[in-house]
Amino acid sequence: MLVTGGAGYIGSHAAKALSRAGYRVVVYDNLLAGHREAVRFGELVEGDIADLERLRRTLTRIQADAVMHFAALLAVGESVREPATYYRNNVIGTLTLLEAMASARVRRFVFSSTCAVYGEPTKTPIDEGHPTRPINAYGETKLAIERALPHYARAYGLRAVALRYFNAAGADLDGELGEDHDPEIHLIPRAIEAATGGAPLEIFGDDYPTPDGTCLRDYVHVSDLAAAHVLALQSLTESSAGLTIFNLGSGQPSSVREVIAAVERVTGRTVAARLAARRPGDPAVLFATSERAHAELGWRPVRSTLDTVVRTAWNWHAAHPHGYVAQEHS
Repeated sequence: MLVTGGAGYIGSHAAKALSRAGYRVVVYDNLLAGHREAVRFGELVEGDIADLERLRRTLTRIQADAVMHFAALLAVGESVREPATYYRNNVIGTLTLLEAMASARVRRFVFSSTCAVYGEPTKTPIDEGHPTRPINAYGETKLAIERALPHYARAYGLRAVALRYFNAAGADLDGELGEDHDPEIHLIPRAIEAATGGAPLEIFGDDYPTPDGTCLRDYVHVSDLAAAHVLALQSLTESSAGLTIFNLGSGQPSSVREVIAAVERVTGRTVAARLAARRPGDPAVLFATSERAHAELGWRPVRSTLDTVVRTAWNWHAAHPHGYVAQEHS
């Protein structure tokens, strides 16, 4: 089992879940955004997904029978400023990986996708039949791969699942893995940083048509996401050629102010915050229905209550105040 991007946030949690389920895991990562210290549940192969020959050799050497693909750039704002970088990595890089898989006759593929493929929602909760109209390059690059996968299935016998995440959050319940981005772009770790003396948290708008005026988002625990990947892999049988798509969310949206309150409740500290202007393209409400994943995969987000998400994120931060960096260089 090859896990590309397995040194990153969601990929490392998936590698752990796979290892615990009895799979032999090999992580393939260039370590530009991932962390060597996060690779605890399998061999690490340092490499880029743009390197076709290295991918082919690795897939052949380890006799891979499946690939789980997390090696993507993911910052929405950056994708707007630098679309060429996102298309190069997320589209060309993924197509290179698929070419290597076809050459090595690896047929099973689990793809890390995103709710960003939906764009501005026309209804909530969002199901898999919602129109896909991305409003940024990040969402467009993920949708481009989703659209390519059925063609690869017909031509090469690929069996694929695309998992559209909503807001991944939290940290490993055992405290072994956590979220460590530079810069950090996600609300919960930024709120924790603000509670521990970091820069004040910016609240982007408080005049939305929601109960407290701030945006509502769907936070799903990263370990629940990891469990869904294992179930998705197991669903890829010999008769499942083609592409199946699943939303992964908690189905319970929380506002920015509710997140701040949860961080204060869990940490016992005040979150310094300041109001800022709305960000262009931020929908007021964004949350999922994951009934298809419940029905077809047997998946349920059992760790995704807001307090559990925040508590595990806080436990990770408290034990690793400088993230993985201090461990890597100690």
